[in-house]
Amino acid sequence: MKINRHTKIVELINKFPITTQDELLEYLRKEGFDVTQSTVSRDIKKLRLTKSLDNNGKYRYQAPSQKAINTKNGFLNIVDSSVISADFAMNMVVVKTYAGMAQAVCAAFDSMENESVVGTIAGDDTIFIVCKNEESAKAYTQEFLKYVM
Repeated sequence: MKINRHTKIVELINKFPITTQDELLEYLRKEGFDVTQSTVSRDIKKLRLTKSLDNNGKYRYQAPSQKAINTKNGFLNIVDSSVISADFAMNMVVVKTYAGMAQAVCAAFDSMENESVVGTIAGDDTIFIVCKNEESAKAYTQEFLKYVM
C-alpha cells in the first residue's frame, strides 16, 4: 500500500502544482487513498520532496532525481564539516566557512541546481549567493540552516 501511495504522490506532484500538504491530501483522497495529514507529512519526508519556485513564482512540491539525491548527500557532508554560519540580507545569502573551504562548499551549492539562485561567488571563507528575490533568499537560508545547526 505504501509503495502504491508513494508512486501516486510522485505522479500527482509531477502532474499538478501542489503547494501544500493539505492539497496533496485532497488529491490522494480523490484517488482513493484513505490517509491522514501526518501520513502525508511522513511520506513527504520519506520521498525527500522539496518545495521549489516554479515559473509562476510559487513554491510547489518536487521529487528529487537520483542524481539530486546523491548530490544532496555529498552536499550535506561538505556543509556539515565546513560551514560556520549563514544569514541573508535582501536577496543575498552570506555563508561563512572555515578558512579554505568556501570554494568547495560553493561548488556543492552550484551542483544542487536551485532555481531560485541566480549565481554564487566564493572567496577563502565566505560565499555570496544571489537569489531571485528576498523571499527566496530567506527560504534558502532557513532550509540551509537546518543542515548546519
